[in-house]
Amino acid sequence: MNLKAKAVYLEGIRQFAIREIDIPKPGPGEVLIRVKAVGICGSDVHYYEYGRIGKFVVEFPMILGHEAAGEIVQVGEGVTSLKVGDRVAMEPGIPCGKCRYCKTGRYNLCPDIKFWATPPVNGAFVEYVTHPADFCFKLPSNVSFEEGAMFEPLAVGLWAVEKANLRPEHSVAILGVGTIGMMTLQSVFAVGISDVTVFDTSSHKLNVAEKMGAKVVLCGENLEFYDKYRDRFDVVFETAGSSVTASQTAKLLAPGGTVVLVGLPSEDAVPINLNLLISKEATIKTVFRYANMYPRALELVSKGKIKLSHLISKRFRIDQLQEAFEYTIHNKDKVIKTMIVI
Repeated sequence: MNLKAKAVYLEGIRQFAIREIDIPKPGPGEVLIRVKAVGICGSDVHYYEYGRIGKFVVEFPMILGHEAAGEIVQVGEGVTSLKVGDRVAMEPGIPCGKCRYCKTGRYNLCPDIKFWATPPVNGAFVEYVTHPADFCFKLPSNVSFEEGAMFEPLAVGLWAVEKANLRPEHSVAILGVGTIGMMTLQSVFAVGISDVTVFDTSSHKLNVAEKMGAKVVLCGENLEFYDKYRDRFDVVFETAGSSVTASQTAKLLAPGGTVVLVGLPSEDAVPINLNLLISKEATIKTVFRYANMYPRALELVSKGKIKLSHLISKRFRIDQLQEAFEYTIHNKDKVIKTMIVI
């Protein structure tokens, strides 16, 4: 094995550079993985464009990328669940395992979690990474590396649906059908809901959602446009991270319904009609990453209940990372998932 590997570092705003680094060695309980596919996430793009998301500020240089899958090339001491040659999807967050959140199964809230591509932790736009075996999930032969890399955003959609306590008779709205919206849509279908309406400004994305079985609404610029859907939906998922769509959730929600806030707005404060929500005795839930969703993602994808490959808009090599990010930025209306093939 070559003892050096390529890694792509973000060295400034909209500035990537390829470096050679030493291939790491797996420690006890870890495996060394040859990375095969990494999806570009909206958070990666935000760090690339602005160098920060809220309190998380990039200290350049830093490796982005956290939606990844690859092949195990070496196992560390004590690893018996995986072997060399296994194909795996990697869950990117490594919690401490000791705090009260970890011990109660809510490790996504662990204050000491080390999450790939969240400053100051480096990510997966690199040829080789080490990772705890406990957070690597073996892919069956009918699941590709690219699909395995997409387990990460799928886990967010599954977690959102988990929070919603859906019942078969519920009517559902999803505001925004980017990657997370599409994953939420498929997750809703997977639990047996058939009455699903999605809202977006992109006719291309709505066309994809419609082919998947959703009713679709092309959003207008005038907020009064939403009045015709007032009080209609038992559950409303906001996945766009937009202050506009977040502000409309109360209007769309039926009395006694549930709003699930999934998207992360760029603003700290977003206008929401609390009086309206209270008068409807609404339930408001929020989503931060996910916990224990990778096994469910693996099962649903391997059984064909959720399909992922058709959501890939374009593929690039790792040495085309700058081009891939620029393509994603300049084609936001069309891109659902840009995939980096290593």
